Amino acid sequence: MRSLDSIGANQRGFAFFRKALLAGVCGIAGMSTVALGEDGDWAQWRGPGRDGVAGKQNLLQSWPEGGPKLAWTYSDAGVGFSSSAISNGRLYTIGQRGLDCVAICLDAKTGKELWVQRFDRGTKSDDYLTGWGGGPRSTPTVDGDHAYFLSDLGELACLKTSDGAKVWSKNLIKDFGGGVPQWGCSESVLIDADRLLCTPGGKSFLVGLDKKTGEKVYESKGFEDGSQYVSIMKTTVGGTPIYVTAAKSGLVAFHAQTGEHQFTSPKTGNKTAVIPTPIITGDQIYHSSAYKAGNALVKLNAAGGKVQMEELYHRDKENMENHHGGYVLHEGTIYGFTNALRGAWVAQDLKTGEILWNHKTGKARSGSIAFADGMLYCYDDSDGVCYLVAPSRDGWQEKGSVKLPKEWSGDRQRGAIWAHPVVAGQKLFIRDQELIYAFDIAR
Repeated sequence: MRSLDSIGANQRGFAFFRKALLAGVCGIAGMSTVALGEDGDWAQWRGPGRDGVAGKQNLLQSWPEGGPKLAWTYSDAGVGFSSSAISNGRLYTIGQRGLDCVAICLDAKTGKELWVQRFDRGTKSDDYLTGWGGGPRSTPTVDGDHAYFLSDLGELACLKTSDGAKVWSKNLIKDFGGGVPQWGCSESVLIDADRLLCTPGGKSFLVGLDKKTGEKVYESKGFEDGSQYVSIMKTTVGGTPIYVTAAKSGLVAFHAQTGEHQFTSPKTGNKTAVIPTPIITGDQIYHSSAYKAGNALVKLNAAGGKVQMEELYHRDKENMENHHGGYVLHEGTIYGFTNALRGAWVAQDLKTGEILWNHKTGKARSGSIAFADGMLYCYDDSDGVCYLVAPSRDGWQEKGSVKLPKEWSGDRQRGAIWAHPVVAGQKLFIRDQELIYAFDIAR
């Protein structure tokens, strides 16, 4: 089941509200205003609901030997780990070309470059710990006529989608007293109505900016921690709207109007790096992170205008320990890659936390995942293979695979293939550093 509460960021508005009215779920809270877009758009991090689930499309349910047909290749995306945002027939991503960090816009149907805009300097080896690879690692957020890009050094730019012209820019470190995390700024910003939300860290841990001007209009209160690599979610509990993210101290929530700290759930925090985005389903939040943190499910309730949480379970032994590839929720089951169990794809029962099955593929040390038209897209980080898998509580049900036609030839150092797969406009988009591939997966 998808989280309707988490659809807070301006993509597929008309289609969503039309379906919500038909389903009679308009009272399920937590939705901000949204911009019009095409069905099947993936206009922000992890798709329309920021939960790894693609918009409605009619896609192949199995692939031929060798995988689906390659539609196009783009080979100048620059270095970095940013995945893509797809909106109204255009693809947006971020890369480092030489000494520059640039925003890139392509025709999503053909791969033709439409514009490129420099908005920050490129990474140097002493900017942060780049031994696993440098370059940008945030996904753009597209909202109507504007797109928002965050560099690995904390430069946030609002650009026009038409030609890449800069509207405004802010720096999370210089302007809001934040800091660059150990492996670079990685979150993907959230658009909530007229507000952009991001995480500088420190005393102004989470801030909201006027999306048109970049001026600060909101700030979290009563909580201080360094920023991590998690992207913000929004939901509403008993009429109280909250923003949810995570830090080393754990899962954390703030009142979306007053900024007041609501709760911290420490179980999925760790002292090294907290990366995956939480999944919100009804009045529950599921979150996992690596470095022995495991996973937890919490239940939310509101009283007196404040949201509190109750831990339903915490699992940290031979269970889901997701590093940075994310996970998806479908019909009560969590699917994703765990660092535990010797590194494997797993299915986990959401209600109990029980691992239903695990499956090892190739030499993968981690893997990223998406869900579209009833199927899982499981992309490993070492072999450059994306697997099409039917979701099942009974075991791994592979329906085809595709290997990158060519892997990036540069020096990965200790890094791997970490950009998440994107499914939009009847295509599968996979990036490996400078290379972006689009595969035709229309049924």
